[in-house]
Amino acid sequence: MKSYKKVSEKIDYINIDNPRNKSKGIRWVNIINAGKTEINYLRKNYNFDLSHLRLTAASFVSQRPIVFKGPSYLFLILHFPTLENDKIVAGEVDFFVGHEFLITISNNNLPALNHFFKLGKKDPNSLLSFTIESSAILLYEILERLISDCFNLLDNNSLEIKKVEDLIFSNKQDQAVQKILLLRRNIINIRKIMQNHKNILKELTKMKSSLVDPVAIKKYYEILVADSKRLWENLDNQKEMIEVLNSTNESMLNGQMNVIMKTLTVFSVIVFPLSLLAGIFGMNAINMPLVDSTNGFWLILGIMFIGSLSMVLYFKYKKWI
Repeated sequence: MKSYKKVSEKIDYINIDNPRNKSKGIRWVNIINAGKTEINYLRKNYNFDLSHLRLTAASFVSQRPIVFKGPSYLFLILHFPTLENDKIVAGEVDFFVGHEFLITISNNNLPALNHFFKLGKKDPNSLLSFTIESSAILLYEILERLISDCFNLLDNNSLEIKKVEDLIFSNKQDQAVQKILLLRRNIINIRKIMQNHKNILKELTKMKSSLVDPVAIKKYYEILVADSKRLWENLDNQKEMIEVLNSTNESMLNGQMNVIMKTLTVFSVIVFPLSLLAGIFGMNAINMPLVDSTNGFWLILGIMFIGSLSMVLYFKYKKWI
């Protein structure tokens, strides 16, 4: 039996079959952007509920994760964060899991899933499911890769948070604002996408297989539950860090604005005596003092200078400048 076959442009499958085991192996069918042709392929070859098949169509995007445990298969819809143009968006992957088969349906926007399928295609012997031939184990491996990719996104967030911190304390607060807004949005999106995963993974710990001891299955999926908890804790930490940095940045921006306003206020008050005296002596009133005197111009300038100097000395005394 061939280990890999391309059924159509959007459908590939690999057979994970260890000759040392008595079982028939596992067929992993990977479908990208499922349309009418792909849905008909699944209807023809598998006895799936029509409503589940409709949910897997590329034109339909589920807004929430779904878990269905039927008598002959498990149906899952899960979402995982993926990076597109520096923004976190939800990538959806649908699973049909049954005896000796596993089907994944995605929109080709989850690199971790595609890389793992290519690994299975190139070197199936390296998969845990090659040693333990069970679709439940293969599902565990896929979910483990997808969750690991989430940690990579968190690592990227940590690097961006460090860059934001450097910008803030390098007096580049204006440049930090846009990065902070993007990071806050990305962290919120990851939290929205991952918030229900822990409960779903807990349900999967109860999965049963005719080929694997339920205790072994529970052990593997408990690892995913622990990873999910750790992921959520890291998200909480990053959320707190970016909120603190945002508050710090706003405080420093407000401080800069206060300095600017203080400078402008001091300048306007110092100039005020000049404007006042210029206005008074510019009224052209009869018998205006000093105006008609020989040194009137210089006397008026002296009064203006003394007035401004008095304001400067007063501000110095108050330690406002």
